[in-house]
Amino acid sequence: MAAQYNSQHERMTQAPVSGLVIKLGIPTTISMLVTSIYNMVDTMFVGKLGTSASGAVGVVFGFMAILQAFGFMYGQGSGILISRLLGQKDNEKASRIASTGFFLCLVTATLIAVLSLAFLEPLMYLLGSTDTILPYAKTYVFYIIVAAPFMTCCFVLNNIIRYEGKATFAMVGLLAGAILNMLGDPIFMFVFDMGIAGAGLSTALSQIISFLILLSVFLMGKTESRISIKYVTRSFRDVWDIVSTGFPGLVRQGLGSISTMLLNQHARVYGDAAVAAMSIVNRLSMFIFSVGLGVGQGFQPVCGFNYGAKRYDRVRKAFVFTVIVSEVLMGAFAVVGLMFPEQAITFFRNDPEVIAFGIPALRYQCVALFLQPLAVLTNMTLQSTGQRFSATVVSMLRSGLYFIPTLLIATHLGGATGVQISQPIADALTFVTVIPFAANFVRKLSKAGKGSLI
Repeated sequence: MAAQYNSQHERMTQAPVSGLVIKLGIPTTISMLVTSIYNMVDTMFVGKLGTSASGAVGVVFGFMAILQAFGFMYGQGSGILISRLLGQKDNEKASRIASTGFFLCLVTATLIAVLSLAFLEPLMYLLGSTDTILPYAKTYVFYIIVAAPFMTCCFVLNNIIRYEGKATFAMVGLLAGAILNMLGDPIFMFVFDMGIAGAGLSTALSQIISFLILLSVFLMGKTESRISIKYVTRSFRDVWDIVSTGFPGLVRQGLGSISTMLLNQHARVYGDAAVAAMSIVNRLSMFIFSVGLGVGQGFQPVCGFNYGAKRYDRVRKAFVFTVIVSEVLMGAFAVVGLMFPEQAITFFRNDPEVIAFGIPALRYQCVALFLQPLAVLTNMTLQSTGQRFSATVVSMLRSGLYFIPTLLIATHLGGATGVQISQPIADALTFVTVIPFAANFVRKLSKAGKGSLI
């Protein structure tokens, strides 16, 4: 076992960083792409039930973003600390952090599920539902709520495995759930004639199976950290470190949920077709974005391990390499979206009103995708290296400090066009803002080299 740990440490801190990022990024990129594909397939099948049903997907997506926010907080908070601890060869504390993060998430997600069931209808209206969308949204989200503890804890398990540099195990867990969901949708929805309830049930079951597969990786001893109730910390400092380190993830995902809610509320002024169109555009944008995000997730364990081992030169090289690769890959996909927006939207919902509203929105989003790699990777780097305040500030920009006022102003001045263009404007402002953050941190890494970071 010790030889295995030493071999992993040597690989993460001595192998060429470009090869490491690519090797770890391929499984995470595949995972992100397949996850995005099954989200789009879900949208496509639900779209066959009507425009209001398509709008329900966008509403429920806001609730799922809340679950993701807490999952990422505990998952990234634990994973980032674990990668740095393994870089320092402190495996005992790594197990303490892993177990504490997992059980904190389990309790939190269960509480969210109970409260959501108690206030289901007001929650759906808050997330942007209309009266006609509401029946579909309530039916769909019920199954998501029941599976919420499993779904949220999946993010914790996945992040810990990934930050340990074992991206392939994480990929298997996510792919299994995604494939089962894609197979389950048509069976439950149309063969068993469950309609939108079938889509919700398929998603819930797939998330439970993903959870069991990811948990089995720990139970079989494939990870360096362990998850058990006996390892849960008695130290408030450990809890604080997990929460504060993962807090930028909570802010980023939480504001993403709020921004989706506000976007739906402003889109519903123009009818169910507008809500459905923005839901489809967001899914398509997330598919393209997942390419860069997957490569970035391959970079994070490299960053954490080497930062913990004080190999700052490798952190800098990995960061620059990942920005370039993400820009090229996302840019290529964005060009396709710019060239064929009508075909992309029609694939999900062949409704003239949905298509007309969605085409300009998708084009604006594709242009903005060129600006996202630097912002996302800067945030990842700051968080992975323990720059908590800077990471929190950067995580608040895109979906919060810039998007919310932009949406309010743009919709007031431009109506429907404001709904379509608000997120791209926020992306441009975020890009400009993160440049000094990225430049300053790269400068510090360059000065530090293999010594202490000042």
